[in-house]
Amino acid sequence: MMEEEEFEFAEDLEAILHLTPEVQLAIEQVFPSQDPLDRADFNAVEYINTLFPTEQSLANIDDVVNKIRLKIRRLDDNIRTVVRGQTNVGQDGRQVKEITRDIKQLDHAKRHLTTSITTLNHLHMLVGGVDSLEAMTRKRQYGEVANLLQGVVNVLEHFHKYMGIPQIRQLSERVKAAQSELGTQILADFEEAFPSQGSKRPGGPSNVLRDACLVANVLDPRIKQEIIKKFIRQHLSEYLVLFQENQDVAWLDKIDRRYAWIKRQLLDYEEKYGRMFPEEWCMTERIAVEFCHITRAELAKVMRTRAKEIEVKLLLFAIQRTTNFEGLLAKRFTGCTLTDKRPDSPLDPTNPFLEDEPGEEAGTEKDEDLTKPKKPKAPDNPFHGIVSKCFEPHLYVYIESQDKNLGELIDRFVADFRAQGPPKAGTEEGGAVLPSCADLFVYYKKCMVQCSQLSTGEPMIALTTIFQKFLREYAWKILSGNLPKSSTNSGGLTISSLLKEKEVSEAAKFTVDELCLICSILSTAEYCLATTQQLEEKLKEKVDKVLVERINLTGEMDTFSTVISNSIQLLVQDLDAACDPALTAMSKMPWQSVEHVGDQSPYVTSIIMHIKQNVPIIRDNLASTRKYFTQFCIKFTNSFIPKFINHLFRCKPISMVGAEQLLLDTHSLKTVLLDLPSIGSQVLRKAPASYTKIVVKGMTRAEMILKVVMAPHEPPVVFVDNYIKLLADGNPETFQKILDMKGLKRSEQSSMLELFRQRLPTPPSGADGGPSLSFSTPTPEQESSRIRKLEKLIKKRL
Repeated sequence: MMEEEEFEFAEDLEAILHLTPEVQLAIEQVFPSQDPLDRADFNAVEYINTLFPTEQSLANIDDVVNKIRLKIRRLDDNIRTVVRGQTNVGQDGRQVKEITRDIKQLDHAKRHLTTSITTLNHLHMLVGGVDSLEAMTRKRQYGEVANLLQGVVNVLEHFHKYMGIPQIRQLSERVKAAQSELGTQILADFEEAFPSQGSKRPGGPSNVLRDACLVANVLDPRIKQEIIKKFIRQHLSEYLVLFQENQDVAWLDKIDRRYAWIKRQLLDYEEKYGRMFPEEWCMTERIAVEFCHITRAELAKVMRTRAKEIEVKLLLFAIQRTTNFEGLLAKRFTGCTLTDKRPDSPLDPTNPFLEDEPGEEAGTEKDEDLTKPKKPKAPDNPFHGIVSKCFEPHLYVYIESQDKNLGELIDRFVADFRAQGPPKAGTEEGGAVLPSCADLFVYYKKCMVQCSQLSTGEPMIALTTIFQKFLREYAWKILSGNLPKSSTNSGGLTISSLLKEKEVSEAAKFTVDELCLICSILSTAEYCLATTQQLEEKLKEKVDKVLVERINLTGEMDTFSTVISNSIQLLVQDLDAACDPALTAMSKMPWQSVEHVGDQSPYVTSIIMHIKQNVPIIRDNLASTRKYFTQFCIKFTNSFIPKFINHLFRCKPISMVGAEQLLLDTHSLKTVLLDLPSIGSQVLRKAPASYTKIVVKGMTRAEMILKVVMAPHEPPVVFVDNYIKLLADGNPETFQKILDMKGLKRSEQSSMLELFRQRLPTPPSGADGGPSLSFSTPTPEQESSRIRKLEKLIKKRL
């Protein structure tokens, strides 16, 4: 039974003492051992085989068992000793804890004792301080009170948690009573020294009042505010009497006297009372600020009463003097006493007109514009509007005046234009921006500076409306109103004159001076467009943020854009109309009877002549607006080439030789049109790619039409396929015109048209049906090569 119990115990022990590899490794590191019994992978069978390797060794089994039992007893003794040692450790721990508790109690006692001593010291200081404070207060020893009171208040703060003790609460009440008595006493002293009523002026400052101000710094802030309020009221009482509403000096024309008075008072204050009040009270600034508030109210009252007497010059005079005074305040003071440092919208620091000097005349700025680089930002003026805000309700006088002045300015521009006439060709004025435009925007600039200094609210919106009105009037009366009217007279050009190759310069609708005028108006409109956009941006910078969305000059910019478009269209129509008689002559020439191919036809010479007459003038006068000259070239080409093709279709019937002559003429025109932007210029510039593409595409189509006309119409299938390949035009009407140019009979045309419809390629499914076909056309280089071959052929025939 004992052996079975030992076996079961061993199994249980093995199960209980099964350790993880990490724990086993830690044990081996702490207690290294070479005994097989200490190994984690101990194997009992191997261990027994080690003890009894042979049968003869079993004779010593009793000795081995005794040794193992002895070892077990020693292990039990060691375990028992360790367990008893742990029991003693617990007892030692409890002893230590009791010692620690005693030490902690001593620490608490020490801290409480220290706190008690400190509190008793504070109490002694508080009792003595309160007694001294009450005595000094009765004797008006404000210098000593100022230092003592702050110390008493600081000590009393340590007793807030002891207010439940009657004695402490009584001391607190005595301190409050002393503070109240001091406040009342100091106010009485100031009232006696500076009476609010009576004609007797106060004497100089006293040391008692200076020390009283130091005490007021420690008392309730309301005491300090009351002292300041009473002193400033007394100091400005004379001002209210001298500048009453019914006094002559109260009106705007005497506004300088108000500001001169306060300057004297501030100097008098600093001389007599500057050292009486603490520097941090900023009394000089407070007097000036209160003066500003009173002045704004008084000026508003007198202007409401005498509103009908306000004239714009008087108003601007008063505003200028007032803003100058506000600027002087900004240089002298920081604005730290203002409850709201920005009572009104201040002058925008990004104002681009800060460089303007007061009273600067607009005439000195004619060469300036709104694109002038800005000067460094000026600091904000915290006093801006502190007085001048009162003028804002009366700025309608200024706005109405500007409305009248701008109306007169526009009328003067109109009269000057009529008197001086348009810019002359060959002069500096030819094609340049009209001087009146610069004058208008300089005046706008001056108005903007004035108004932004007066207000950034509704008056700025009203001024913007005035600007819009006269921008439109300038566009209508000065620009559009002076554009030359196109004439229907063809200038007497006849077909016979063209055939005789006579120069007919009168075919041009506009004179050179009129062309210069159109270019000048175009340049002026472009300047107005760009400057109006900048004007809108500047107005948005000046106006209050909540009003920014109401600044919109898009309509006026569109008006100037319309003037630009109309000017370009007039230039295009003029050159286009000059070429019309030549095209008409081309369509009426007997092309069927042309017997040989010569140089370019007279109508081509006439067209080139008109181009060489007009284009250099237009280019030179639009040198500052190159993009609009390019627009002119593009618009003329887009107008001329379709018109040329339409007249080409009217040339019927055409013989083979006649078609060759027309092809040569077309190539000549194509060459001239490609060189149109730089024709007659000493400086050769490459034409813009967009323009070249239009010319090549349009004139190549004209050349293809003539090539189809030159092609034999037999066999019909080949002719139709060649037409479809060269022109890529599925419109039967175009094909009909080609047949008319070839001079085919109606019966032949019917069969040709039917064949044409049959040979048209079927458009892809889902594509929109239409007359246009997408065929690949010869490149311009290929066409130029073919034209050169044709020229060589013509020369050989000649």
